Amino acid sequence: MSQATKNFGLSEEQLLMQESLSKLLEKVLPSDLALRLDEAREFPHDAYQALAEAGYMGLLYPVEDGGLGASLEDFAFFIETVAYHNTQLASAYLTTVLYGGRHLQVAAQPELKKELLPHVIDGSGKMAFCLTEADTGSDAASIVTRAKSDGDDFVIHGTKMFITCAHVADHLIVVTKTDPDAGHRGITMFVVDADAPGVTINPMKTVGRRTIHTNIVSFDNVRVPATRMLGTLNNGWGQLMFGLNLERIALSASAVGNMQRIVDYASAYARERVQFGKPIASYQAVSHKLVDMQIMTDAGRGLLYRATSLLDADEDCSSASAITKIFTTEHNVLCADMGIQVMGGAGYSMEHLMQMFWRDSRVGPIGGGTNEILRNVVGKRMGLS
Repeated sequence: MSQATKNFGLSEEQLLMQESLSKLLEKVLPSDLALRLDEAREFPHDAYQALAEAGYMGLLYPVEDGGLGASLEDFAFFIETVAYHNTQLASAYLTTVLYGGRHLQVAAQPELKKELLPHVIDGSGKMAFCLTEADTGSDAASIVTRAKSDGDDFVIHGTKMFITCAHVADHLIVVTKTDPDAGHRGITMFVVDADAPGVTINPMKTVGRRTIHTNIVSFDNVRVPATRMLGTLNNGWGQLMFGLNLERIALSASAVGNMQRIVDYASAYARERVQFGKPIASYQAVSHKLVDMQIMTDAGRGLLYRATSLLDADEDCSSASAITKIFTTEHNVLCADMGIQVMGGAGYSMEHLMQMFWRDSRVGPIGGGTNEILRNVVGKRMGLS
């Protein structure tokens, strides 16, 4: 990674992790392979398993649950480093470890946690989080996927959309309505085997993040034991709200990592590309763009680790995490667009990484809470509504 990242107040241990992790990722997911997998829409299985074998799947979890008990700053820095190399791999990691495993770790019954969490940590169990529906995006409380009690089981019926990594998942966390008349007070979450009878998973075609896919997941009267409920009946809303700040921080870390990669990639190209007898980096029209891109990246990084320090200290960071997610994801898109402009036709070509950086960045302001909704969150904290 660039010197700008290395000088950003990192500890010796974090620098060592960065060096070791970067070497691993360069080996298991080099740029040419990343492009081929993206074109073929194939999941980076080998790179994912390499992270697991190196112990990184347990980074977020406490030692007593088999994890490493790392700080949230360490976790954010890990995500930034992975995303620097490949945002799709970072998203695959977060889908299982944060959206899946974290809910298991904090809300599953002891036997269920004992059964599934070790497989998350060793990489043998992938997960997906099923919340969004065709008519339910930001208004999560209006989901219509039903779970009806039937003896010792629940029967789930409904369809979810835009579900990341469902096509490679072993288990699905499904957000359902168990009391359809209670709004957000009638939500319950369950763990469902991805190969359970009645589960159908169909990939969708999207602009970016093509190796990890978004999917349509249908549940046709899928029977689930009540022991696979996460938390308690009709208490799923609280579980959804739990971890929102960490989710925003993780998405911001991914955006910052991608921004730094874009800056470094475009800068390297500008130093080598010669026009009118000089490298184009020597022209102010180009160099100022690259400087502005680094300014955006460093500003985003500052917001990121400010929010992370608040969360690590168990202080309120709702506004800080929302502001960070808004800034980093929007400037990630802008940075990628500027990177394409710096590279000209090469940046627009599918043979270079820059086009993938742009395509992968575009979902940032949409996923994990749209930036419009997050502006509402910040506005309320400011007393504006």
